[in-house]
Amino acid sequence: MRTRTLITLVGAVAALSIPAAVPASAADTPVLTTGSAGGTAVAVGDVLSAPLAGGTSATLYSSATGTSGVKCTSSTFTATVTDNPTAPGTATESVSGQTFDSSSCTSNVIGVTGVTSITVDNLPYTTSVASDGTITVTPASGSTIQTTVKLKTLLGSITCVYQAPSLTGTADNTDNSINFTSQQFTKTSGSSLCFSSGYFTAKYAPVTDNGAAVYVN
Repeated sequence: MRTRTLITLVGAVAALSIPAAVPASAADTPVLTTGSAGGTAVAVGDVLSAPLAGGTSATLYSSATGTSGVKCTSSTFTATVTDNPTAPGTATESVSGQTFDSSSCTSNVIGVTGVTSITVDNLPYTTSVASDGTITVTPASGSTIQTTVKLKTLLGSITCVYQAPSLTGTADNTDNSINFTSQQFTKTSGSSLCFSSGYFTAKYAPVTDNGAAVYVN
């Protein structure tokens, strides 16, 4: 009787220990994965990249609700993963590049005849990606997020410099995108043809790691 009781007890303990190991795998899921939500971990040091989502434009308009300013249909970004902790948590990346193809850029500002270039300055920036999809972009300590826009005008070339302390966006697993909507920049230098504030909107998708779609957990 004692032997049977001992065997039963051991069996019960073993049965309880098996499901206890299952959540451990799920609990080890990092914030950033590829292939699917909860998929393969994105390694620290991997380079993520994304173009503008198909059929969309990156815009820098003079107001949050207006349509006057600069529009580009070709832009890309690259960022290196610097930390990818267990979810829920916050992954970090170092944004090393964000480019705009000037040949795809136009402006409808009165007096402006074309766009020479758009340059993102003061790189790298730090990007944090939280499990809830919140994205925050910040510059290095003592620096600022800065964009330099060079425009062609009826009176010659002008340079407009815009700055922002930080940017906030969202990540969406539906199409592996990151979105920035009406993020405000303030003009720090430039002629009167440069609008006093610039509101940046862009959707980048899909975000990939060596060709594999990136998900946020």
